[in-house]
Amino acid sequence: MASNPKLLRCAIYTRKSTEHGLEQEFNSLDAQRDACEAYIKSQASLGWKVLPQHYDDPAYSGGNLDRPALKKLLGDIEAGWVDVVVVYKIDRLTRSLADFAKLVEAFDARSISFVAVTQQFNTTTSMGRLTLNVLLSFAQFERELSSERVRDKIAASRRKGKWTGGSVPLGYDAKDKKLVVNKSEAETVRTTFRRYLELQSFSRLVVDLDQRGIVTKRRKTKVAKFNGGIPFTYGPLAHFLKNRIYLGEVHHGGKWFQGEHEAIVDRATFDRVQQLLAANSNRRKAKRSESGALLAGKLYDDRGNRMSPSFSSKNGVRYRFYVSAALLRGRKSEAGSVGRVPATEIESRVLAALKTHLRNEDSDRVPVLIGCLERVVVASDKLNITIASTARGGGATKKIRTGWSSKPKDAAKVVECVNAPEGTPNESLIQSIVRAHVWAQLLRNGKYESSPRRGKQASSQGHSPSSPTRIPFAGGDVSHS
Repeated sequence: MASNPKLLRCAIYTRKSTEHGLEQEFNSLDAQRDACEAYIKSQASLGWKVLPQHYDDPAYSGGNLDRPALKKLLGDIEAGWVDVVVVYKIDRLTRSLADFAKLVEAFDARSISFVAVTQQFNTTTSMGRLTLNVLLSFAQFERELSSERVRDKIAASRRKGKWTGGSVPLGYDAKDKKLVVNKSEAETVRTTFRRYLELQSFSRLVVDLDQRGIVTKRRKTKVAKFNGGIPFTYGPLAHFLKNRIYLGEVHHGGKWFQGEHEAIVDRATFDRVQQLLAANSNRRKAKRSESGALLAGKLYDDRGNRMSPSFSSKNGVRYRFYVSAALLRGRKSEAGSVGRVPATEIESRVLAALKTHLRNEDSDRVPVLIGCLERVVVASDKLNITIASTARGGGATKKIRTGWSSKPKDAAKVVECVNAPEGTPNESLIQSIVRAHVWAQLLRNGKYESSPRRGKQASSQGHSPSSPTRIPFAGGDVSHS
């Protein structure tokens, strides 16, 4: 008596490149599956059986492997739930030779058979593989030709000012493949341009838009993160204010062409906004270059926001800070536990930590130390410092944790620190003692004089109460008056 054949579990994969026709009761995906099921039934004597799981990718290109159903299929193959992969044609699986090579490798690793029901071949022989590669070469060639035709058509349409699809900007709706002004949103667009000219600052504009309830374009998409309707931040706001589509133009290939749609913003207003954007951008670049910030681009708060260098001036003295990007965007709730830190204090603390841990012949050179630094994360009670692997002769990166306080030091805290366990160094107290010694020595040398607090006494001794005397110390400069 003949033994029963081994059960072979068959997974049917289907794909369609566009959404056209998917709304029909019996569409292309259904036709592909019916053909595959019929073929599997013809092989029932060999033990073939259809798996109930559907692996369907509607409206997905075959030019890459970024497809949800295909990923699910590969995951089930890895789990050992599939023996045979069945498709209607080879190009339903992929149109790329490179991607097909990856898939064949994955199939071979699990001894998976691959069948295209309308193209008979055997992948276990060299002739079968050659036939398969020839068929895939033509499939890839066809895909590339189709892409070129589409690109040429889009370019020609854009040059004529036609809207060819994409994300519809705030202020417009897409109707009959054309952009049509949405009156309520158009007024929002004009308000945003006008308020930027009045406020002349992104930070103030973001707060103003939040108070007015103005958000990005609301859309209805299957992917939640593309639905819009979220508050503006700096990046999207800058793109919004630079978008020439509001002048009635369309973009293609780095050029702008007069469009068929109606403009929302007049050219005079748009040009004034561009001038202000350019001036503010140059001013920010100048401030960054003047700041001399050692930790620029490497300092973050404990919620992942980059901390940018900034400064303020008072009585002719400039005070440097690092400020969380969340605060700069007007998003205080998104900032970490520390939103602003004194630049001199944190730079000296980081340099001291790097000197202690690197200990090499260049450890006294500030550029070398900063070059070794990869990242600094500021929390309310500590600094997490990451040193790049190249700074330590290769290998993994090293992380340093050092104590830190963002709150002002007062006498009560110093007294509490004195009672710390024996052998525990008190960095705050040591720094205070060093500063006191420096100040005392400068007073003894006669470089600075002690000024009375009251204005009349200061005037009687020839000192102006409004002109502070700057005394340098190890961790930065201090104004003494």
